[in-house]
Amino acid sequence: MDDDTPALRALAASGIEHDVTRHGRVGSLAEAAAVRGVEPSAVVKTMVVRRGEGDHLFVLVPGDREISWPKLRALLGVNRISMPDADAARAVTGYERGTITPFGSAVALPVIADERMAGRTISIGAGAHGVAATLSADDVVRHFDAQVADVTDPA
Repeated sequence: MDDDTPALRALAASGIEHDVTRHGRVGSLAEAAAVRGVEPSAVVKTMVVRRGEGDHLFVLVPGDREISWPKLRALLGVNRISMPDADAARAVTGYERGTITPFGSAVALPVIADERMAGRTISIGAGAHGVAATLSADDVVRHFDAQVADVTDPA
C-alpha cells in the first residue's frame, strides 16, 4: 500500500518520481542510510523551526549536517528562532518527531533547503517510522518553491 500516510498520498499527487522504502525503525543515521541504499549525507532530515507565535517553517538538512542557527537567523532576518516542542510540531505538521516531512503536512509551511542537497538524489521521511521516499532534491525544491541557502554546519 503506497498511500497509507498523508505524505505518501501527497507525494503520489505531486507527480514527483519517487521510490518508497519501508524498513521499520532504525537506531542511527548510518543504519537509515544503509537500509535505504544511500549515503548518510543523502538522508534528509525535516526540521520544524518556530520563527514566532504561529509562524513555523521547514528546514531540510542533509543527514551529516545540522542547522547553523546563526546562518538561519541571518537568512530569515530574525534575532530569535527555536525548535517547537514535540506537541507543537505535531499540531503544525500532523506528524510525530522522527516522521516529519513537508509532504502532506497538516499546515503548508515555507521550506528552506540546505544548498548541499542541490542536484542530488535524497531520501526523505514519508510520514511514518521506517517509511521514506527516495527522489530528486531538485524536484522537492521546485515542488515546495523552497529557498535554497547555506543554513547548516557539519554535524
